[in-house]
Formats: sequence, C-alpha cells, structure tokens
Amino acid sequence: MPAFKTTTLSQAIPIDAICYNDQGLVPAIVQDYLDGTVLMMAWMNRESLQKTMETGETWFWSRSRQELWHKGATSGHLQKVLSLRYDCDNDALLVTVEQIGDIACHTGERSCFHQVYGIKAAPPADTLSQVFDVICDRKENPVTDSYTCKLFAGGDNNILKKIGEESAEVVMACKDDEPEDIASEVADLFYHALVALAHHNVDVRDVYRKLQQRRQ
Repeated sequence: MPAFKTTTLSQAIPIDAICYNDQGLVPAIVQDYLDGTVLMMAWMNRESLQKTMETGETWFWSRSRQELWHKGATSGHLQKVLSLRYDCDNDALLVTVEQIGDIACHTGERSCFHQVYGIKAAPPADTLSQVFDVICDRKENPVTDSYTCKLFAGGDNNILKKIGEESAEVVMACKDDEPEDIASEVADLFYHALVALAHHNVDVRDVYRKLQQRRQ
C-alpha cells in the first residue's frame, strides 16, 4: 500500500473517511509541485477541505482566529492545487501546489521551513535543484580552485565544449550497455547542463515547468 493515496481535483476525496482529531482537524502538508519543497503545514477541517476541492486553491482552518483561512487572499500568494493525497491511516494530507509568487511563509520566505537550528537556509528540494543552488552560489561567490568557477571563467566556449564531450560519453556508455557508467555519465551531463543554465541566468525550475507542460 502506498504511503499516500492520490486524488486529483476532478476526483472526490473521501472527506468523511478522513480521520480528523478531537478538534475536527487534520494536518495538511503543502508541497511545491515542481521541486518537491515542503512549503508549509497548516490545519484543515471538513469545510476547508471541501472549499479547497471546489475552488482549486488552498483553504485552511485558523486555530488562533477560529475561522476559515483562504491562503494568499490578502498577500496574493495563492496556492493552486494540483493534487491531494491522504496517508495510509487517513489522518494526514499532502497537498501539491503551484505557489503563486513563490512565497508561502508570512515572513516573506519561500517556505516556512527555512531555518536550521536558528540559521536561515533554503529548504531541501530535489537533488538537481540543490546542485543548481550550489552552482549559482559558486557563480555569485567564486571559490579558489573550484571546478565550477573555472567553467564560468571560461564562458560559453568552455561550458559548451564540456556539454558536447559529456553527451558523447553518455552515448558511448549506452552503446557499451554499462548501467553504472551510464548513470555516472548522465550525472556529468546533468551537472554541466546546470552550469550552462546558471551561466545564462535560466532557472532550473523553468526547465521543470517545460517538462510539466509536456507531461500534461
């Protein structure tokens, strides 16, 4: 059995089958649909879950104000819901969203989970996004003897030459049918492509958006 059962908004999530707590609430984890970043956690009740499904935008229950809360109605940072998942015990929700404005936290941060032991840091995302963040940091804050910085210093000629070389090595690894070599060479190709993106100021999330559009 999968950890979370999935439903799109065109399907009916079994609202009455959800196991709410003694206050009639269920925790809802909100996740970015592109790179998997956990944006926030809030509470839903039957009514807010129903409104979320009807409107396609997140609605929560505010425990402090004791009222329904339409996320982003004031700030403009709405959350467009792509899918809803509920776990194997039916007592937790996972909401996959497109975060408008790329800000979910009331502090102005992208994610409410931006602190690590009191230090602000970008929340973890998928591996490619994390590598891309490091590459961008190398571009903005060069490090001596960094291979990435040497690629940037060489400009397009250097970066594109490496992409060509890595592409050829992927082809050869595939021809040899060596799974470990294929994985290694594709990883090298991905890395150098990310450097090219950063060099031309293209966000890796823009690539994800293109893939999502083609997937749909």
